[in-house]
Amino acid sequence: MICDLHCHTKLSDGSLGIEDIIMQAKRTGIDFLSITDHDTLSSFSRANILGERYGVRIIQGVELSAWDKARNSKVHILCYAPKKPDRLEGLCLKSCEIRKACSKEMVEKVMERFPITLESVMRHATSSKSIFKQHIMRALIDYGYALEFYGELNDELCDTAGRLHNKKNLMEELKKINRILEREYPDVKFVLDLIHSARGVAVMAHPMLYHNVELLVELAEMGKIDGVEVDHYTANEAQREELRKIAQKYNLIVTGGSDFHGLYNAQPTHLGSNSTSKENLDRIIKLANKKEA
Repeated sequence: MICDLHCHTKLSDGSLGIEDIIMQAKRTGIDFLSITDHDTLSSFSRANILGERYGVRIIQGVELSAWDKARNSKVHILCYAPKKPDRLEGLCLKSCEIRKACSKEMVEKVMERFPITLESVMRHATSSKSIFKQHIMRALIDYGYALEFYGELNDELCDTAGRLHNKKNLMEELKKINRILEREYPDVKFVLDLIHSARGVAVMAHPMLYHNVELLVELAEMGKIDGVEVDHYTANEAQREELRKIAQKYNLIVTGGSDFHGLYNAQPTHLGSNSTSKENLDRIIKLANKKEA
């Protein structure tokens, strides 16, 4: 059994539509799939319909943005099978509006350096609920200012490179905007409480990516987190083993997913490249049904 519980579509920062994703899941022999777009529930109804059509079981999911105030860092929480998803709508709308406003400011900063237009960026974000850095990079590639999404220019514009001190301090400006964006996200404990009020299952996404291991232990000790995404391309074998030990100690569900973004993948990865075991999928379904009762 192949169960991929983490992927993205055009509704957030993926390059493929819902039907393309589900068709590819079918072709690659995936039995269970969760589309976990960032801060939007818009895939839910269509994914269920298309999943039935193509014979792929859909686990409803969403990846929610949050902030760890104690450590001043971002954290992503995967919510699965919420029985009352309407309780998450307000949070999703607010997060999307925050990201969209800050991203437009980022585009304006990029436009000061490169002669592109807001329309050239929005062209690649028409299906998305927000503007993501991938859409900005796509516009820059269109007009010949870059050849790849995760090359040197992306590092300058979107990541932590300190190489732009002599280039109008663009990097510092973008980092400042991004910090404002991230700190506007809700506190992680609030997000977890909201997920549970929506009768969903809360799993910390890729804890190694944002250095969230200490937070994971804290939340597990408080009984606020249901699971952890162990099998993810950002974690090496030693790190995965560390996460499995934490999961075992606190009886957490262990998940895996490809975090597939299509054209916008940070590194080569495909649907099903990381998977969740049947035992842990059953735990998610059982816990979700228990919450419904």
